[in-house]
Amino acid sequence: MTWFEQRAGLDGAVAVVTGGAGGLGQAIVADLAANGVRPAVLDLDPEAACALRRTLDEQGHEALVEVGDARDPQVLAALFDTVDALWGRLDILVNVVGGTFRALFTETTAKGWDALLRTNLTHVLHACSLAVPRMRAGGHGGSIVNITTIEAHRAAPGFAVYAAAKAAVEQFARTLAVEVAPDGIRVNNVAPDYVPTPNLARISGADGALDDPAGVRVAIPMGRLGRVTDVSHCVVFLASRLSSYLTGATLHPDGGTSASAGWFNWPQEGWADHAPLRLLRDDA
Repeated sequence: MTWFEQRAGLDGAVAVVTGGAGGLGQAIVADLAANGVRPAVLDLDPEAACALRRTLDEQGHEALVEVGDARDPQVLAALFDTVDALWGRLDILVNVVGGTFRALFTETTAKGWDALLRTNLTHVLHACSLAVPRMRAGGHGGSIVNITTIEAHRAAPGFAVYAAAKAAVEQFARTLAVEVAPDGIRVNNVAPDYVPTPNLARISGADGALDDPAGVRVAIPMGRLGRVTDVSHCVVFLASRLSSYLTGATLHPDGGTSASAGWFNWPQEGWADHAPLRLLRDDA
């Protein structure tokens, strides 16, 4: 047994992962399973779920992959009931489901707000309400990890309600972490910035600047785009005993963008919190 295996304590653990069949979720499930975790995955995409199920089977991992909408409380409850019947324990919950669309707040409606809140906040509340009693009953604690975003920590023009919902998840996690700490249950968040995935490409509306190495160097201090494994590695750490004294916290796998907070590494000029005058004059 390696040092990591001995201290991480993941082998044989059971994890529920919502939205775990594609993009960030698929990487998270793959890394948890590689460390001996038995994942129970719920995802809306039948093709992605089928591909994940096939991959886990081929690799010999014990797993459950279901197709369903984590935003539906009854579907979510059914998954937890199936986990009870299969394994009789729950150690880890990872809430990955999320999504948004770009629009100024004044151009959105109550229907759109409700969709964003259901996709980014209320399913987290439902999942945690199902997970905590099970973790308490197990008597050996547990770990809840929410995937949020850098937009929970800064203004996000065009994504106001999405950013508000993710910020709500962050604050909910802090409060829940305190409430369940006596039970040995930890609640933490992972807040990435730009990690290219198919879903992100559909809603980014960007001009392609972050597909260009020069644009990346300007915007991201570490000079590269995020990778799905940058996020999944954080989740494995938070799910494991290596983070046993960490709760109510947020990890930022973002290449330094939350630290730079509006400072950009402009070619020729270097770091500045505003666009170089030469660029403004060129635009004029």
